[in-house]
Amino acid sequence: MEISEVLSKAEAKMSKAAEILERELLGLRTGRASPALVENIRADYYGLPTPIKELASIAVPEAHLLLIQPWDRNALSAIEKAILKSELGITPSNDGNVIRLVVPQLTEERRRDLVKLVRKRVEEGKVAIRNVRREALEKIRLAEKEKEISEDEARRFQDKLQKLTDGFIEDVDRLGRNKEAEIMEL
Repeated sequence: MEISEVLSKAEAKMSKAAEILERELLGLRTGRASPALVENIRADYYGLPTPIKELASIAVPEAHLLLIQPWDRNALSAIEKAILKSELGITPSNDGNVIRLVVPQLTEERRRDLVKLVRKRVEEGKVAIRNVRREALEKIRLAEKEKEISEDEARRFQDKLQKLTDGFIEDVDRLGRNKEAEIMEL
């Protein structure tokens, strides 16, 4: 395997880890209504766990209100049950046509808990990125050991890999800082 290929695969995996973290952070409640809060919650629709975004339109008519309108009325109770089971901590209001979710303001204690959760998720993202770096480093060292590349080339690839890693770690830190600021905003 060519070393430049190892680097491009490592970059793709690091990018994927950052994307996953970003998606997870979008799903954290911040006191403002956002479709991302519910769109990936899975409702049992005719025996299949289906994301709400595939069952209904999700609108934000006001800053603290989510409106979920299923395309099939039969999905209404399934969506409502899924929201109740989720970690959102919001009780849905069902009028027979739409589900309303009033997103309450966060308490100071809840904000601190959410910031801790954000930091934990960010750290998990960093660990995932570092694991990708470790795997790529092993491949570079193996290629050097088997004389596929010279010592200088190995060092150059390791430097590129470290720069790549540092860039993704910085991106993940930035995502975390932005989410913390959003949570602590009153």
